[in-house]
Amino acid sequence: MQNEATHSSMLQDLVKLAERNGYIDPELYAKYDVKRGLRDADGKGVLVGLTRIGNVYGYDVVDGKPVAVPGKLIYRGYDVEDIIHDIEKSEQFGFEQVIYLLLFGELPNASQLAEFDAIIGENRELPNNFVEDMILKSPSSDIMNKLARSVLVSYSYDPNPEDTSIANNLAQCIQLIARFPTMVAYGYQAKRRHYDGKSMYLHNPLPNLSTAENFLRLIRADKNYDKLEAELLDLALILHAEHGGGNNSSLTVHVVSSADTDTYSAIGAAVGSLKGRRHGGANIKVAEMMDDIKANVRDWSSEKDVGDYLRKLLRKEAFDRSGLVYGQGHAVYTISDPRAILLREKARELAVVKKCVEEFELYCLIERIFPAIFKEEKGADKRICTNVDFYSGFVYSMLGIPRELYTPIFAVSRIAGWAAHRLEEIISGGRIYRPAFKQVGDLREYVPIGKRR
Repeated sequence: MQNEATHSSMLQDLVKLAERNGYIDPELYAKYDVKRGLRDADGKGVLVGLTRIGNVYGYDVVDGKPVAVPGKLIYRGYDVEDIIHDIEKSEQFGFEQVIYLLLFGELPNASQLAEFDAIIGENRELPNNFVEDMILKSPSSDIMNKLARSVLVSYSYDPNPEDTSIANNLAQCIQLIARFPTMVAYGYQAKRRHYDGKSMYLHNPLPNLSTAENFLRLIRADKNYDKLEAELLDLALILHAEHGGGNNSSLTVHVVSSADTDTYSAIGAAVGSLKGRRHGGANIKVAEMMDDIKANVRDWSSEKDVGDYLRKLLRKEAFDRSGLVYGQGHAVYTISDPRAILLREKARELAVVKKCVEEFELYCLIERIFPAIFKEEKGADKRICTNVDFYSGFVYSMLGIPRELYTPIFAVSRIAGWAAHRLEEIISGGRIYRPAFKQVGDLREYVPIGKRR
């Protein structure tokens, strides 16, 4: 016990030492003109690469000055709104069509899409013994960590994992895209049994179903879902599939791939990036914040009551006292986030069916009144728009999806974009990413170990 106490005391001292020697004065970033977080001083991302895969528009440049415009999300030159409207008219599921577009740069015709759907369907099953050995025998309390491990151990089930040809990389990427929903669903079921003490249901994925249909089937005990539920999840998958090459996880794919490593290492690293609370976990924070608002605001329809509580959030007087209203504001979008608009309109339909209209109207009220409240409280002219995270968590809750699956669903979608960026990097990159860091510590005279105090 004495040794444990001594070790604990030493550990505390080492933590303090690490904190002291890990601290860098923020003023030094300005002094040396460091692009902290690969951003300019105004928050704009530093241009470090070129891509043909996706783009995000939030403003135009007129006479050298940025002018806010309604947001646009572009996949391979196509406005995502146009893609979604066409999918809705044809009454089909669209995520697989978007996967094809992101990977190959062209929209598929009917026969190409049917053949690609068949390829995806044939690859949804996990390898023999994978579920028992890699998921059920080593469950994780966090499904994103379980997913990352599943990706990395897939290397061991690949007869040719180090083949760097474009054909082999494409095959590996397609297989991972197809298997992600199964990996996530089985990881979730293992967690339910091992950590939550609940029943576990392992259903086989069906090759003739879409990604959205399969995922709902795999996570539900009765395997049942209706068309509207699957359509809404399909829409969410489309909207999260890609967001330009500059987001943290897609950049991670480029950085790791540029080192000339294997597909599983690159995609596994991207999963780790997306897990981060500053990246893929934002919709969970929205859901937790909305729980807090619903518990503390008596009249959800009152602009005054809701507005007063939003002010408390901004003043660090409520919820997590961070001063943030989660789901509001975006680094690029200014007037509007097109993903939030598209998701909100489809969510309205489901809210009626699920008898969640009162809650849906609360979300809409916050979206409507928050920009003016932000301006009053902060005295800033910065334009604030609702982002996709604000509505995605609400959509998932109406679908009965537990919160621990919110970020893994993001990964099920974003693997399409990651795969496209992986292929783009190995085809056109050719140079390892190596940014510069300036060392700012003082030079010190070396002290032999016998003379150290």
